[in-house]
Amino acid sequence: MLKREVIEESLEKIRPYLKIDGGDVQLVRITEDNIVEVKLLGSCSGCPMSLMTLRAGIERALMIEHGEIRRIEQVR
Repeated sequence: MLKREVIEESLEKIRPYLKIDGGDVQLVRITEDNIVEVKLLGSCSGCPMSLMTLRAGIERALMIEHGEIRRIEQVR
């Protein structure tokens, strides 16, 4: 089972890139089947490129570091 603290540490590495454009990401929860739910904040929440940020940025980075993650999902 993935630990929240470990995912938070990984998100800290991604945050500077999001904050450059006025955005951020919040870890909401990790499901029992290793799906990580996040909420995009700031300018990321309404950005037309948010899906690309989620898939190509956040999901890719987390899945490279943590192979047991099945996927990342955005919640509102």
